[in-house]
Amino acid sequence: MARAKANVQGFERGATADVWRHTLSQIPYLFGRLAYLASLRNVNTGRYEHHGLAQLYGADKTHRTLLESHESAFADWLNYDLAHQQSDLGLYLSSIGGDLKTVLNAWTQLATYKSMIPLSATVAQRDLYLMDLEALLQVLKTSAEAPSLGRTASRPQ
Repeated sequence: MARAKANVQGFERGATADVWRHTLSQIPYLFGRLAYLASLRNVNTGRYEHHGLAQLYGADKTHRTLLESHESAFADWLNYDLAHQQSDLGLYLSSIGGDLKTVLNAWTQLATYKSMIPLSATVAQRDLYLMDLEALLQVLKTSAEAPSLGRTASRPQ
């Protein structure tokens, strides 16, 4: 019995280690990891799916591993202070391509960031995340719309 439990724990660590080593460690921003993990959740079933991991570990183990990874990334995000969240989110949004103003407008209108919340999040976690994200998006939007400090208006001669 103890040997079987050790094998299960080794199996679980193997799946988690694979997710970290081959995928999550390659994503430079915590918000990027959060977005990636949320994208693996089937919107119709709430189950996490990844074909390659499912081939190695099975669908149920893949779901549990990705769910736990998503919950962990979400908790890490909530533990960042606002300045760190702003920096990480700004870098992530700048890295996804497209004009930052356009991205920020779409995120504000479509509330894309809401899909990043794990289904297991508590009401308090959801509220904190949403309050912080909405404030950060406004700060980033204001910053993106402000004229650059390096630019100077042309003076009449």
